[in-house]
Amino acid sequence: MELVEFENTSALDIELSAKVAKLLIADIADTGSASLVVSGGRTPMGFFHLLSQQMLDWSKVSITLADDRWVDADHADSNEKLVRANLLINEAHQATFIGLKNSAADAIIGAPEAELALAAVGKFTVLILGMGDDGHTASLFPGADALALGLDMDSGRTCIGVTPTAAPHQRISMTLPRLLDSQQIIIHISGAGKQQVLEQAQAGDDVKALPIRAILNQQQAPLAIYWAK
Repeated sequence: MELVEFENTSALDIELSAKVAKLLIADIADTGSASLVVSGGRTPMGFFHLLSQQMLDWSKVSITLADDRWVDADHADSNEKLVRANLLINEAHQATFIGLKNSAADAIIGAPEAELALAAVGKFTVLILGMGDDGHTASLFPGADALALGLDMDSGRTCIGVTPTAAPHQRISMTLPRLLDSQQIIIHISGAGKQQVLEQAQAGDDVKALPIRAILNQQQAPLAIYWAK
């Protein structure tokens, strides 16, 4: 695991956008295509804007989300809306976006269709994850009924519906085995509060208490943590 610290979020965004672009370019050169999985929230906004300006063959890049709220794509809380407005612009408007939300009545019913949508994408080139103050990542929330299924490496599932115990809206989330099927995983966090949660997660191994530990403690995919003070 690699920990990269930055004095501020601007410096992190510059470095991370260049790093991700380099990985995408290399995979396109090797295989003819590349894929990027991102997360929602306020933290990646600056990174999204800088990445969207990177010069590469975006027409060969597929972009999807680690998770989303089960709301319409034009809803203010939609991660898809966030990505379309802040990443699928500039040069990156040529990328193919694969949304997780569909027309099903709820996320549990809609999860199989989301799995089908993702089936065309092989091992992810790069996965960018966030981390909540409660130690969740993607929509793998501590205490959620679906957490055990989401963490099960033998479930055969790639997406599941999740009902958080505290956060609003039902969610659709990639499962741990699908998240780990990545060439590179990067956890993108900022602030002293997130540093404390990270240190707490690194000090223990109870994955159900802090699901981010499932990413920190795995040996399947290379992991880097980008943290800004």
